Amino acid sequence: MAKALPKRSENYSEWYNEIVKRADLAENSAVRGCMVIKPYGFAIWEKMQRALDDMFKATGHQNAYFPLFVPKSFLEKEEEHAEGFAKECAVVTHYRLKTDGKGGLMVDPNAKLDEELIIRPTSETVIWNAYKGWIQSWRDLPLLINQWCNIVRWEMRTRIFLRTAEFLWQEGHTAHATEQEAVEETERMLGVYADFVENWMALPVIQGVKTPGERFAGAVETYCIEGLMQDGKALQCGTSHFLGQNFSKSFDVQFVNKENQLEYPWATSWGVSTRLMGALIMGHSDDNGLVLPPKLAPFQVVIVPIHKSPEDLAKISEKVDPIINELKAAGVSVKYDDNDNQRSGWKFAEYELRGVPIRLGLGMRDLEAGTVEVARRDTLSKESRPIDGIVDHIKILLGEIQQNIYNKAMAFREANTFPVDTWDGFKEQIEKGGFILAHWDGTAETEEKIKNETKATIRCIPLNSIEESGTCVYSGKESAKRVLFARAY
Repeated sequence: MAKALPKRSENYSEWYNEIVKRADLAENSAVRGCMVIKPYGFAIWEKMQRALDDMFKATGHQNAYFPLFVPKSFLEKEEEHAEGFAKECAVVTHYRLKTDGKGGLMVDPNAKLDEELIIRPTSETVIWNAYKGWIQSWRDLPLLINQWCNIVRWEMRTRIFLRTAEFLWQEGHTAHATEQEAVEETERMLGVYADFVENWMALPVIQGVKTPGERFAGAVETYCIEGLMQDGKALQCGTSHFLGQNFSKSFDVQFVNKENQLEYPWATSWGVSTRLMGALIMGHSDDNGLVLPPKLAPFQVVIVPIHKSPEDLAKISEKVDPIINELKAAGVSVKYDDNDNQRSGWKFAEYELRGVPIRLGLGMRDLEAGTVEVARRDTLSKESRPIDGIVDHIKILLGEIQQNIYNKAMAFREANTFPVDTWDGFKEQIEKGGFILAHWDGTAETEEKIKNETKATIRCIPLNSIEESGTCVYSGKESAKRVLFARAY
């Protein structure tokens, strides 16, 4: 019998790590800080990728690919950008190895690069260098490009999916003729992210703007979506940046406008990563394992035959085959597990652990009664249903499960969001976790002091924030609106 999962309430970190491991999502690799995403985990990421890619293309974006290597001089061109990423860069200095005469390899000292290459921590610089040749006239704008790739940021403390030295992501990079167009693009893509996380991942998020201290290096404005995990910590699920003309000026990208004058285009960049896998696990899973919203489950329905003989299995399979065909025709991904390697009880536990939304169990008694057992992963409930009409029932049920998972996460967030007006109340609440809505005086000094004293950061200034005069929870100075504080991953 497999050992029970650690309980969320007792050791959240160990619970998370065990789900990643036991649900066969990913594992640590031999390369420090890097992960191996296993087939089941990658199947979920592929579904995320496919949905997002469709959303990007529906908003006019095209995919392209740019080099993994960024010349150091490119990174240096935008000063704030360079400073922001300098401590996270992996650097290539040589292009060849040679044998050391003892059966090993060594770096060939004669193969030093003329200029060091940075393994991309993000691609603004290499992309804007390319855009110099792509953008000549207002007719070339807007330029709406996305790339799916890997990124390297040298993290010292890593956790699978949430923070790894190498991760997968997409990064959009767009160029516009006017400031207004670029700001609209930045906000549009934030909306696309919020739509995806809420309607596909079933996780409610708060959309907002970062404070200057939390902005992306080189951005004029950074927008974000913030989710609340079940341990009361926030997770930044995606960011969208208005870059102004910083990168077009750094790389001398100019276009001739309609008045026949030279002008610098306005830029955006935006990205989400495999960190969303971490959000999916931590936002919904329980002490029995992974809970997957149907839209992202590698298979939405698993059918387990319960039999004692090959003859019984053949009869069950005959009944199941048309159900499988009908489900597939309806666009439902289904797995029929008639493998004899494990008993049905083991399979039930395994699919529960892996978060499969619906499990159908069918034995000889069910066959005689014309029924099938339907088990829901989200509520852990089971019921016996007539086999006739089961496909229509499943189609409705998948929608109900998707909505129920979202409703549960929203109820959790609402129960764990607290308006706080005093410093003592703030310090007390932050130890318990959750989102705190509190007044802030707008200064970097106060923001830093709150962070140092409580480890809480301003996650964002919510876009739907109501103008409400008050006093800063820390300094007592005047404040016009509340901002969102939390401890975060």
